[in-house]
Amino acid sequence: SLYFNFEDMNELLFHDHTTPSAEAGFRKILATDGAQPYVAAWWPPGHIIGYEHTFTHEVYDFVVAIDKNSNPSPSFADGLYVQQVLDAVEASAENKSQLTNVK
Repeated sequence: SLYFNFEDMNELLFHDHTTPSAEAGFRKILATDGAQPYVAAWWPPGHIIGYEHTFTHEVYDFVVAIDKNSNPSPSFADGLYVQQVLDAVEASAENKSQLTNVK
């Protein structure tokens, strides 16, 4: 499971269900840690990333894709699939959590 809080954009919580029960729980991943893909363009660890930086990253990826003559990722098809998954989740919730196929 992943948990993202828009009010704390520097952290992502990750839970791996295969972890032994004695070690189970969410693990905090810092987006401002040196191992993250965009951190070289920003300030030292511990300083927060703001709302506007998410758009900077999107534009960067888009421009790089144009420069390399490649398809940007994620694509519109990826976005459509995510929306279909969200629609299936909503339909499942409306039907007492019955399994709902993604269209």
